[in-house]
Amino acid sequence: MKYNELNLAKDRKKNRIGRGISAGQGKTAGRGTKGQKSRTGSSRKPGFEGGQNPLYSRIPKLRGFKAFWDKPVTLTTEKLNNFTGLVDNYVLYEARVIKSPDVNVRVVVRGELKTKVNVKLQGASQGAIETITKAGGSFDKTERPKATKAE
Repeated sequence: MKYNELNLAKDRKKNRIGRGISAGQGKTAGRGTKGQKSRTGSSRKPGFEGGQNPLYSRIPKLRGFKAFWDKPVTLTTEKLNNFTGLVDNYVLYEARVIKSPDVNVRVVVRGELKTKVNVKLQGASQGAIETITKAGGSFDKTERPKATKAE
């Protein structure tokens, strides 16, 4: 006999359960006697363990809120004294001030700025912009460089 030669009854009648003794599935209708599962409309919610504290309640939870945005790396005006000319993400990365060139960098005021620098970064405080321009430099807000795929 082959699989394609099988005679399958496509329109098989469904059993009408709970319709008397002669029907074959009468009285308790195959549900057994008494109990939670024998009642109509009974459905237990997922994870229900019969009144026992369910697994998802027993296990410890991770507390707190984890923010999914990258916090900017802060760069002080004091550290800008080590640079001359243009200061951007790639210059800071080569000088090992930041770990990756595709991070947000924000300049804040701390210490004095004595060198003239042209800063092209993602952000700066109002005081930092004033300090940079007072030293003869300029600040331009730029977008963060896109991450390059490592091949």
